[in-house]
Amino acid sequence: MKEVEIYGSVTTEDGEFIKVVSTDGDDITHLFRDDMIKIAYKEGQALKYNSETGRGKRIDSDQVPAPKTPKKKKEVVNEDPVLAFISNAPSIKPDHLEITDIKWKYLIRSAVRGKNIMMVGPAGSGKTEAAKALPTATDRPFFYFNLGATQDPRATLIGNTHFKNNETLFDESAFIKAIKTENAVILLDELSRAHPEAWNILMTVLDEGQRYLRLDENINAPLVKVASGVSFIATANIGTEYTSTRVLDRALMDRFEVIEVDILSKEREHALLSKRFGSKVEDALLESVADIADVTRKEWRSDEGKLSTMISTRMTVRMCELLADGFTLEEASEVGILPFFDASGGADSERLFVKQVIQKHLGTAEEDIFNVGEEKVEDEY
Repeated sequence: MKEVEIYGSVTTEDGEFIKVVSTDGDDITHLFRDDMIKIAYKEGQALKYNSETGRGKRIDSDQVPAPKTPKKKKEVVNEDPVLAFISNAPSIKPDHLEITDIKWKYLIRSAVRGKNIMMVGPAGSGKTEAAKALPTATDRPFFYFNLGATQDPRATLIGNTHFKNNETLFDESAFIKAIKTENAVILLDELSRAHPEAWNILMTVLDEGQRYLRLDENINAPLVKVASGVSFIATANIGTEYTSTRVLDRALMDRFEVIEVDILSKEREHALLSKRFGSKVEDALLESVADIADVTRKEWRSDEGKLSTMISTRMTVRMCELLADGFTLEEASEVGILPFFDASGGADSERLFVKQVIQKHLGTAEEDIFNVGEEKVEDEY
């Protein structure tokens, strides 16, 4: 409702009035005659305007009511604890974890929203480590299943039957116990190496519209419902270079939100190693390890590369652990790196190529520091 009485004060500058300002801060000069304004200014008075009568008059300044305190706009505060938790995700990322902040935030968000997550990337890139860090960061129950090592998917995921006293008894699996645990985080490690039967069993478990496990192929078989808040995380090495890796079924892939974990750049690898071993290993050695790994990764990625695998972050950490325990770079390389590269092929072998990369860093390219009697070849690095 519009106010009937409007009060104003005369503002001046250099002895001349400028305008009449209301208690709300509005310019109301146009409501008063010039002569009335000049007299009010001269007498130190204020002005009052009646909107019903359309008349203004002079009044004593002490009759002007105190200015109204403007109402502050209420700040919109996000009170949704889930959104706040997602926003705060980078602050709860473990220091040793080298997954980027945005992918960690995506991992946290997917988990708290009950999404299925598939982490893909090269072996040793930190997929499993990131997945294992999630339940600790979110304070949730954790269950781990290595599906790549499972020979009997049905026994692992459903359970076993046995006979006792002429009765058929059923022992439910640890997986069933896991899916019946509210808010559990369930890691399905090496899903790309699992038997296709495991994929078929998991189809209904992972489907948002079903979320149950059928105990038998019979259509009338009992069902085990997945508890509320359960999140599934799968890891997969995607690519033909990984032994026993299968091409994942497209229908299974569609049940996941995919987070790609790539190999680290030389700079990020060095930063990671410095964070973990900076107080135990000389920085020059850490730089050498990161650089040697980087060369193998570039060669592995090259279309005409000589390597079928590369030095992963898992392997560089292993090397640095050896360095911290007093091994030299040559010794750590011989026992921690070379066994992972194929020695067949003579002068064209993967192992000899990696040796030459290491020798470059040791400044001993002209002699075989490993003393294994292999034929010398021209430096191809």
